[in-house]
Amino acid sequence: MVFKELYIGDTVIRPGHILAPMAGITDTVFRRFIKRLGGCGLIMTEFVSSEGMIRRNFHSHRYLDYTEEERPISAQIFGADPDHLAEAARRIEDLGFDLVDLNLGCPAKKVTKCGGSGLLRDLPLLERILRAVRAAVKIPFTIKLRSGWSDQEIVAVEVARLAEDCGVDALAVHPRTREQGYSGRARWEIIQQVKQAVRIPVIGNGDVFKPEDALALRVQTGCDAVMIGRAAALNPWIFRQLSGFFATGTYREPDDADRYELIRTYYDLLVAEETPGAIGKMKQFASWFTHGVPNGSELRRQVHSARETHEVLERVDAFFASLAATPGLAGAAAAS
Repeated sequence: MVFKELYIGDTVIRPGHILAPMAGITDTVFRRFIKRLGGCGLIMTEFVSSEGMIRRNFHSHRYLDYTEEERPISAQIFGADPDHLAEAARRIEDLGFDLVDLNLGCPAKKVTKCGGSGLLRDLPLLERILRAVRAAVKIPFTIKLRSGWSDQEIVAVEVARLAEDCGVDALAVHPRTREQGYSGRARWEIIQQVKQAVRIPVIGNGDVFKPEDALALRVQTGCDAVMIGRAAALNPWIFRQLSGFFATGTYREPDDADRYELIRTYYDLLVAEETPGAIGKMKQFASWFTHGVPNGSELRRQVHSARETHEVLERVDAFFASLAATPGLAGAAAAS
């Protein structure tokens, strides 16, 4: 079975399907939601500033809330000060996380000024950071990196070898440059080059939108596991679909009832948890979860015009009740 399991240090990831860390998305509610749908072996927090942790910034600590059902779970940190990153990693270990990950991939300008993919341009500093964090914790330590800053500065293989030498337990490669952002194609051949260059586990990430893509990624690169980000926000069933596809060669596409249950369940979780900014989260996720819903643009309009969480829930219920009662519309392909 493809991606059946992955060992990172003494932590077993089963199956080797990993939810990528995504700012503004992978909070504790979304992570639990993904775990309950099935098929996801490891989840990761939104990235957390090491500087914010040191200053005990409220928002930084809120990103590190988690529950036992989320295990195994990794916390991702970013920053550029070796001592502060080491201290942040120690605190993450003390909080009981199973793994700690260093962000070397975020392309946002405000992050690259103090870490993220900006560290790919300063490998001597990166080496000091990797050695400091490795010395600070006993839990598995991983990194997630881009291929480089630009097409003229591809450093993924060099960074991977450096990471292995510094005692990093595994690494995930998103083979786009910082300058690319999320545009263009992911150059899977770079993942293959990294896999051939190191002995530690290599996790492939980028342009996996359906199970067939994950299989193609494995065949081309030989990677040990797959990490999925944006596709999980559009299709939260993707991890379950991966498990089905690798076990049987087939998987089921969601129908309208599945989509209704998905939206309603996630919104109910937001309300039950009294999530800060729940109404904003509902509107944010409506832009993703309603793709594939017949007349989904109308549902998005209704959600975005609501002012209270209870209005959103009522409108979602009414929309799907109307959808089920409309002959020829329920089950139709969305034009949205």
